[in-house]
Amino acid sequence: MELTTSLVLIIFVLGYAAVILEHYINVNKTAVALFTASILWSIYFVLSPYPVSQDLQTLGHHVADISQILFFLMGAMALVELIDAHRGFKIITDLIHTRSKKVMLWVVGLVAFFLSAILDNLTTTILMVSLLRKLVPDWKDRFLLLCVVVVAANAGGAWTPIGDVTTTMLWINGNLSSIAVMKALFFPSLVSLIVPLVMYTFSLKGKLAKPQLSAADQAPEPGGRLVFWLGVGALVFVPVFKGITGLPPFMGVLIGLAIVWIVTDLMHHRHEARAHLKIPHVLTRIDTPGILFFLGILLCVSALQTIGFLQDLALWLDREVQSQAIIATLIGLFSAIVDNVPLVAATMGMYSIQEFPIDSPLWHMIAYTAGTGGSILIIGSAAGVALMGLEKIHFIDYFKKAALPAFLGYLAGMGIYLLF
Repeated sequence: MELTTSLVLIIFVLGYAAVILEHYINVNKTAVALFTASILWSIYFVLSPYPVSQDLQTLGHHVADISQILFFLMGAMALVELIDAHRGFKIITDLIHTRSKKVMLWVVGLVAFFLSAILDNLTTTILMVSLLRKLVPDWKDRFLLLCVVVVAANAGGAWTPIGDVTTTMLWINGNLSSIAVMKALFFPSLVSLIVPLVMYTFSLKGKLAKPQLSAADQAPEPGGRLVFWLGVGALVFVPVFKGITGLPPFMGVLIGLAIVWIVTDLMHHRHEARAHLKIPHVLTRIDTPGILFFLGILLCVSALQTIGFLQDLALWLDREVQSQAIIATLIGLFSAIVDNVPLVAATMGMYSIQEFPIDSPLWHMIAYTAGTGGSILIIGSAAGVALMGLEKIHFIDYFKKAALPAFLGYLAGMGIYLLF
């Protein structure tokens, strides 16, 4: 098995380096992740000392676990895209009228924080970028608010089971329960946002320029309000559905999606001009490459788990570091450089549910640190990477403006968790 472990580790490191350097080598990270996963499992099957039937059973077990995450993400993305197609989020944007820079800072931060808890950090960032382009036309004023959006979206996504892919992974895997993680992480996550907001508040003065909104921006789509409440209700109901029935979360999302699908079909079927408001069209807007990237990277991590590397790494950390709080904090700092999805997937493989049962402090700390630590650098989270692409923000510019406030907020939130 030593040869297998060495080959798997070398190829994984090379593959992950290619993922990180995506913009320099001009090869999409999804293609790299899928290719790397296929090679890793091929090596394992060829060199495995176990019967093929046993290896197939092992792979099937991992695929079954990963599929639950992917189906959940697909259903949630479809609901969010449907709301957006109906311009349902105007319900939120229409409530923002302030021109004060300080008030807008806090409004944007808190809206992104709570919106991310329901949608997810990536979707919230994309939505808030679109909103701020309309509300804050001046780039210099908007830049600071965009930095706050990343911090707020990552903080808001950490404390609910549906707010961030990593928290969702822990929830689906049985490491967390809905109510417990919300109670444990709400205040730490909020503090991780409040600290940067307070720091930024002292540097802001004056009023924002008044935006000029076009008629198209202000025109609602038929059924927008109904679809907004149905879609948000379907997402919020998922943890309740799991608690009532015991079924996996992806089943709750699929049921919610089916209900909204039926309603929108009945609402729009007589109007050919409303084809863009129906689910079949909305499904074409889902981030399919993003979903396939998660598939590839989670299969890579499952290969590391299967060869025993993650378990050995956990034993080394326990022996050398010992403190769970320090281990979790380091994972959060690593997530500012390396994507938090494989980090959390690796952690789940390192520590068993038997040793650390559901709602163990370790899982709560991992959910918090992996979710909020990515805010320190713009490349550390899906929200930051999305902002980088949408607004062409440079790494150094974000680092100068947001790294220190995000880092201090991250440590403050961790301190709040450890104290209480």
